[in-house]
Amino acid sequence: METTTSHYGNWVGAIIFIIIYCLILLFVPYYKKIDKKPRTAFIAFVCAFAIEMFGIPFSLYIASWIIGKNLPEGVFWGHTLINQIGYWGMYINYICILVAAILIINGWYNIYNKYWIKDKGTGCVVDTGVYRFIRHPQYTGFYLLTLGMIIEWATIPMILMWPVIFVLYYKLAKKEEKDMINEFGDKYIDYMKRTKMFIPFVI
Repeated sequence: METTTSHYGNWVGAIIFIIIYCLILLFVPYYKKIDKKPRTAFIAFVCAFAIEMFGIPFSLYIASWIIGKNLPEGVFWGHTLINQIGYWGMYINYICILVAAILIINGWYNIYNKYWIKDKGTGCVVDTGVYRFIRHPQYTGFYLLTLGMIIEWATIPMILMWPVIFVLYYKLAKKEEKDMINEFGDKYIDYMKRTKMFIPFVI
């Protein structure tokens, strides 16, 4: 099967992409040792994206083999729906990356300077910065990063993994909220009433 793209086989690019995206995990200040599943799922998702964008269009070969014919660009290889929306998927992904970076870094800054000082006896419920509007900005950031990747370059593994990532981080958020209620009691409950989990004014 012939393709008109030249970026396949760029394994150095794939490795660099994976490293850059995985560095984001350093800005997610889990306040205690947690289940490794959410983190592992995010890394697996990033690897699936990088391998199929820079390495080999694995999903294209599998889908073409199953249905018995070659698929056009934009269906499991190339930019998602390029024939319908052009390169808008790529631009939307860039927007998702920017918003996600703001959420993750702002969340890290506020949680590090407010909650982590609890070791000195002054930790408190964090309700500054982006925490004024949502309780889990880092996880919203992960949702945006992964969703943006799908919008730009959807593949079979990514489509299958995204619901898993959503559930894992949702369950982790609920677990953390339960721990926060145990630690701060009514203060955190009141905070929950004023904010949403992931999207301001929505959910």
